Amino acid sequence: MPPGLAFVSTGWAIVRMHVYTEIGGFFCFRCIRVTTAPVYIGAPLSTRYGARTMPAVVIAFAGLILALCATGLSRRRNVALAVFASASVLLTGCSGAPPNPNPRADVPLHTVPVDLPRYMGKWYVIANIPYFAERDFVGSRAEWKLRDDGKIDDHFYGRKDGFDQPERHYKFLDSVVPGSGGGEWRVRLFWPIYVSQLTVYVDPDYRYTLLAYPDKSLGWIFSREPTMDDATYRALLSRFDAMGYDTTRFRRVPQLPEQLGQPGFATPGKSE
Repeated sequence: MPPGLAFVSTGWAIVRMHVYTEIGGFFCFRCIRVTTAPVYIGAPLSTRYGARTMPAVVIAFAGLILALCATGLSRRRNVALAVFASASVLLTGCSGAPPNPNPRADVPLHTVPVDLPRYMGKWYVIANIPYFAERDFVGSRAEWKLRDDGKIDDHFYGRKDGFDQPERHYKFLDSVVPGSGGGEWRVRLFWPIYVSQLTVYVDPDYRYTLLAYPDKSLGWIFSREPTMDDATYRALLSRFDAMGYDTTRFRRVPQLPEQLGQPGFATPGKSE
């Protein structure tokens, strides 16, 4: 899993996050408007996400989720969830991605079937849509390992602010959503908070893969190798464009020191 999502545990209001509770509830806080999806209790989460919008009824929706959480959870956990929801409501203020100009922006994303054993291993982050916690990372890579219980140990490695900095490591636990063919994962930040990660493309040789976020505010291009030629990069980016992404927001992640400062590559310490 890419690094920025690790910081949602202390910054829910800064990045738009579709957040899942362990009982299957779902809520998403937005600036000005709220995008909603069906709430599934004890059933697989859908891989189709509607673009239904409504007025800012965040507080009421958060109250609904807290009411659902009240069943089977201790008072202490309820208090923690209430604090989480309240903080999110109070701090959502001005956050949110810029408007997506792609005419296919509201077309739902679809996952692709994945051969999980073949999908495991090391993946380099070639490009992403950067946001506050992923900015300034270089040499980023993910390493996935399939466990005997069917879950996935998800490790992220990267260097913050430059190649001369020590490598950082973050670990997550991912679960494959039943019925998704291995293409949708629920990435656990901490109990009971999860975020959704969608595999929307993997090439036949499992050399490249595209990871998406349901509302298209985040996206990643992964490769088995740390470098990628321009033609392949443009071809993969065009796939995101066809899915309704604003591809102008993608920035290539430097994997080698000589890539720093090159056109299209992110520059540590430079806000974009």
